Amino acid sequence: MNRIFLDVHALQTVPPSNLNRDDTGAPKTAVYGGVPRARVSSQAWKRAVRTYFRDEHLLDPSELGVRTKKVVELLADRIAAFDPAVERESALRLADETVKAAGFKTEVPKRKADQAKKDHSPAPAPESKYLLFLSSRQLDGLARLALEGADDVTAFWKSKENKARAKDLADTRHSVDIALFGRMVADVADINVDAAVQVAHALSVHRVDNESDYYTAVDDENTDEETGAGMIGTVDFNSATLYRYAALGVHQLAANLGQGLREDEPATEPVRRAVEAFVHAFAASLPTGKINTFAHHTEPDAVIVKLRTTRPISYVAAFEDPVRSDGGGHLREAADRLAAYACDVERAYGDPDTTLTWVLRVGPATQKLAELGTESAALRELVTAVGQAVAEHLEKPA
Repeated sequence: MNRIFLDVHALQTVPPSNLNRDDTGAPKTAVYGGVPRARVSSQAWKRAVRTYFRDEHLLDPSELGVRTKKVVELLADRIAAFDPAVERESALRLADETVKAAGFKTEVPKRKADQAKKDHSPAPAPESKYLLFLSSRQLDGLARLALEGADDVTAFWKSKENKARAKDLADTRHSVDIALFGRMVADVADINVDAAVQVAHALSVHRVDNESDYYTAVDDENTDEETGAGMIGTVDFNSATLYRYAALGVHQLAANLGQGLREDEPATEPVRRAVEAFVHAFAASLPTGKINTFAHHTEPDAVIVKLRTTRPISYVAAFEDPVRSDGGGHLREAADRLAAYACDVERAYGDPDTTLTWVLRVGPATQKLAELGTESAALRELVTAVGQAVAEHLEKPA
């Protein structure tokens, strides 16, 4: 298969906010170019992308997965949906045996078991020892297998063949989000999935020092004689123009997806859908840390997508020397630097014969970025163009 990479770059300005907190509650930071920068972890933005898939209906629910410890309960729900005659207790037992047969360890959390004894309530369902990432189709397949062995659960799961079937079901028909972001299961390494996407930590293009907001809250029921605040506290924040970057290995995505998610469609179609969903969600998603406090609802000022057949290239070094504001903000200088650096890197290392570039930008401050490639008037236009180009590359002979 042809090696195909998509580089997705974005410049995004966020107002006072706390998108991604560290263990003290302060916005995460990093030192780059010798100065502190605002930072949003890759994990935070990947979570935002996965949530955006679901909330904005970019993909059908059947094409998505779920990451949870409560896989036994989730599988029991599927079993009951396929056969309503199965009682809840039986469904949970079938689900637990099936999950174990697939190689995942389960246990009843001690905290929940103790609480159930205290409340004299039914024993809680077992949970996996770690978060499991399973697709909708994998859960459906495991539920059907559980029902197949419902008559004699012990005998059914003594069969090595049935255990192998359970593992195989957990390792095929991956959802788009599993194919993109991968899956790591320490106890069952042979069903791990290599991620097709690498997401960089978003960094501010300039120096950032965190600030602190001191706030008070007044008790609404206070009388005139009762003075003072009912509560006082602080919340840390910063504001920044961020450089964001992700690299998508389209060939790895195609290998992870394997069999098409829908019948009677071209082999490239599920890959095209996944690529379009990722580019759209990466551009438009936003971590929601402290969003009710700061309402930091912004979109990227610029998005650049490059399709190449060599290797991914980040442009973060354009900002190793931090942008310094002259009182007019950071965006214009950041866009100018990004445009110049991208041209220099592509001239030195790029392959103009196989590299395609699309640009989406907002406002006059990003004007120089228009010179990098084909300009799109709207995000959906860019997404469609990228998806079509990917499908065409996949159809070319290796």
